[in-house]
Amino acid sequence: MSVTATATLSSKFQISIPKAVREEQRWEAGQEFVFIPKGKGVLVMPVPELAQLSGLARGADTANYRERKDRY
Repeated sequence: MSVTATATLSSKFQISIPKAVREEQRWEAGQEFVFIPKGKGVLVMPVPELAQLSGLARGADTANYRERKDRY
């Protein structure tokens, strides 16, 4: 189910995330977010915890992998 809601930017440049959105996404107080510019809007995504990234690159092809020092 998709929830559509609106919020107003305060004079301190803060936005309260509507309760319906927080509950659907299971976002909690203190959670960290990243803001990704997309045209005239912004994509807001929670920053994953390290444990959530485990196995993300499993099976990746490392044949042409370069060390950071080789990039410059």
